[in-house]
Amino acid sequence: MGDAGACRNARGGRSRAGPGWPAPSLLGGLGGVARDQLLALGVHTRYEAGRVLIREAEPTGFVLVLLGGVVKVTARTHDGRDALLAVRMGGDLVGEFAAVDGGPRSATVTTCGAVAARLVTRGDFLDCLRREPRIAHAVNASIVTKLRAANRHRVDFAGCDAGTRLARVLHQIAMTYGEPLGAGAVIRWPLTQPELATLSGAAEPTVHKALRRLRETGVISTGYRSITVEDLALLRGVAFAAP
Repeated sequence: MGDAGACRNARGGRSRAGPGWPAPSLLGGLGGVARDQLLALGVHTRYEAGRVLIREAEPTGFVLVLLGGVVKVTARTHDGRDALLAVRMGGDLVGEFAAVDGGPRSATVTTCGAVAARLVTRGDFLDCLRREPRIAHAVNASIVTKLRAANRHRVDFAGCDAGTRLARVLHQIAMTYGEPLGAGAVIRWPLTQPELATLSGAAEPTVHKALRRLRETGVISTGYRSITVEDLALLRGVAFAAP
């Protein structure tokens, strides 16, 4: 709380659309006219690193259309910890759950670096959905995708060891947001080991050991504010190896 052209082949599975927005994102999937209509809403805003944009349980209803940068989505657990639920990047929409149902915020959204966005009031957003069926369909599809991903996350993690869970997290992030690089992809944002641990449902020392094993076997390399997946096929083999 990375923008990333060029299509990947079937082995890579990723494509990109628009001015650097991933094809699976809301802006990346919208056609040019509909995208321009959505981007005409609200006001252009910029936020510095570490800024809380949306706070869990607050009764606000605006949405943020992310143009560039990375945000993290967290929620407070029963024992007082902040659990990392997801990461979102340029092209994504955040805050739409509360905008649609009028309920309190279900999570906190914080910038992981400089972020540019369109801030749209709940009224303008809902009016746009009523007037523009293409945008409404795309938003509904985006919400369903997020819910499917949450369900898949639960199923994928059932009975998996920590190393496998970490590999699946890295594979999902690389396939959705990674910048294509040869047979692999680069994930360019400051995702910390504690955050990887919460995404993977593992202890931080365990994630540290799992990352070391992935580096030693040539699956990934790590650099300043980035993780490079050297070969997506190798990572997928680790993440989804037959038992």
